[in-house]
Amino acid sequence: MIVHRRFPMHTWVGLAILAAVEMGVALRQPLAATWLTPAAWTGYVLFVDGLVARATGRSWLTTRRREFPFLVLASIGLWLLFEAYNLHMQNWYYTGLPESAWLRDLGYGWSFATILPGVFETTDLVAAMAGRPMEWDARGQAMSAPLQRTIWLTGGLALVLIPVALPAGVARYLFGAVWLGFFFLIDPINEQLGAPSLARSWRLGRRWPLWSLLLAGGICGLLWETWNFQAFGAGGAHWVYTVPDELRVFGLHFGKMPLLGLLGFPPFALELFALYNAAKAILRIDRWVSLEP
Repeated sequence: MIVHRRFPMHTWVGLAILAAVEMGVALRQPLAATWLTPAAWTGYVLFVDGLVARATGRSWLTTRRREFPFLVLASIGLWLLFEAYNLHMQNWYYTGLPESAWLRDLGYGWSFATILPGVFETTDLVAAMAGRPMEWDARGQAMSAPLQRTIWLTGGLALVLIPVALPAGVARYLFGAVWLGFFFLIDPINEQLGAPSLARSWRLGRRWPLWSLLLAGGICGLLWETWNFQAFGAGGAHWVYTVPDELRVFGLHFGKMPLLGLLGFPPFALELFALYNAAKAILRIDRWVSLEP
């Protein structure tokens, strides 16, 4: 294992950003409250990437930096997919945003750009702490049975289509289908394409990629809701959930998120992994992006 003797400089830049954001929110500075989510996640990504680089000798911003811009763009594009679902399902809305349209769009874009980096950096950190780096090798890997692929594809397709086919009043109860469906739909396609597939990895006895993503999704969920609640408390930009009262567990919340909703973050990480690797394979990103600069 290659280990850096020093933390990369961006580790400390990220830590400084996090400290500045937290101090600004504690002092109820409007600028910090308005931009807390994208700024905090930017600092977090830089900081965690440095930890991963120090522990493993590999990270997005050291050995995969040529791919990182695509990761950022993919993050924006993939989250817009879920925003499109929300236009119909109306499970959340944003408030406290800047009045200027271009500043609002900047905030949206910056925030959305941190989603995949945040989840994947956390996944790498979890795997590194467990001594099980996220490594993939598609050569010689047996495919799943056709029946299994058909069941996953059919089930995934149903989960992602049914919510948009039903009236909004009914669809708003089916957010769980959206947070599960894309994984079951896309993972078998990745297997066919020779891209990283969690189901294939599991069959081959490599279980840690799945557990790393699930744990990372849960950690990121707690961080999203913590920083969102801080922004709310400081009167800044934040999102509000419109979960039906019938689905609230004794009125319990973590921050602004109803307790039941926290269960959606771990499978969300699986979906992001599947969608990102499908996009890479379809666009043939590895043909022009070197993973080892």
